[in-house]
Amino acid sequence: MSSYLVFGASGAVGEFLLPRLAARGGHILAVSRAASARGRGATSVEWLRGDLFGEVPPLPPVDVVLSLGPLDAFAAWHARTAPARRVIALGSMSAQSKRDSVDAAERELSERLRGAEALLMRSAHERGADCTIFRPTLIYGSGRDRSLAPIARFARRWRVLPVPRGASGLRQPVHAADLAAACLAAIGNESTFGKVYELGGGERLRFDAMLARIAAGPPRIALALPVPLALVRAGAGLFRVGAGALARLDSPLVADNAAAVRDFGYAPRAFCAADVLGSANSSIPG
Repeated sequence: MSSYLVFGASGAVGEFLLPRLAARGGHILAVSRAASARGRGATSVEWLRGDLFGEVPPLPPVDVVLSLGPLDAFAAWHARTAPARRVIALGSMSAQSKRDSVDAAERELSERLRGAEALLMRSAHERGADCTIFRPTLIYGSGRDRSLAPIARFARRWRVLPVPRGASGLRQPVHAADLAAACLAAIGNESTFGKVYELGGGERLRFDAMLARIAAGPPRIALALPVPLALVRAGAGLFRVGAGALARLDSPLVADNAAAVRDFGYAPRAFCAADVLGSANSSIPG
C-alpha cells in the first residue's frame, strides 16, 4: 500500500481528497496549520500541525506528496527536502491570467507563481521525482474559498447582489471535488509526469451571468440587481473592486482543459451555484 503526504489538507480540495485517499488504503500524513477534525474518522489519516511559511515537523519518506496550498511556500520547502518520488501540486491560473495585469501586486503574484513552478520542477528533476502541477481557475464547492463564497455570503446576508451589467468576461469556476479527482487520476499516470495543466470547470459563462446564477441559486439567496458597468468602474472603491479585477470584467479568464482530458480523462462538472457555499452534493466521480 502507498503512503501519502498532503499539505493544505484541511482546505477546500483536501476536504474531498482525503476520504478518497483513505479509501485506497495506505497511510496518510495530513499537514495543516491547525489540527483538523476533517478525516479523523479514517484511521489511515494522521494529522500533523505544520506551516510551510513557518515550521514543518520532521517527516518520514512517503510514496506521494500532494500540495494543495500556497505553491511558492511548498516549492521552497521541497527544494530543501526529498520527501517522495511522486509530487502533485496545485498552483493557480493567476500565473498566466495576471501576467500583464494593470495592478503591480497582481503582476508580482503571477511572477512568483511562475517562479515557484520552475523551482518545483527543477528540484523534482534533480531528485529524480516525477512532478505534476495544476493551474486551476476559480475554485468553489466547500464554502471556504476566497473568491465566490464571499460573494455568496454577501448576497445571503443582504438579500441583494449587485451584478455589473455588461461584464462579459468569461469565467470557468472549477469544483474542489473535481480538482481532488484530478489529483487522484494523476498519481500513477505517467502521461502527467513533468507537466503543467490548466484546469477549469465544465462550463464557461459570462461574469455577470455567473453572479446572477449565484443569486438565483438554488436556493435563491438574493435579488440580482443589475448595475451599469460604467457605474461599477466609476465607483470601484465603493464596490471594493481592485484595478486588476476591474480591468478583467470584460476579459476571458478560462482554461484549456484539452491536455487534461487527453492525458487523464479529466471530466469536470458544469457550474453548480448550489455548491458555492458548500453542499453535501459534491462527490468525486468514480
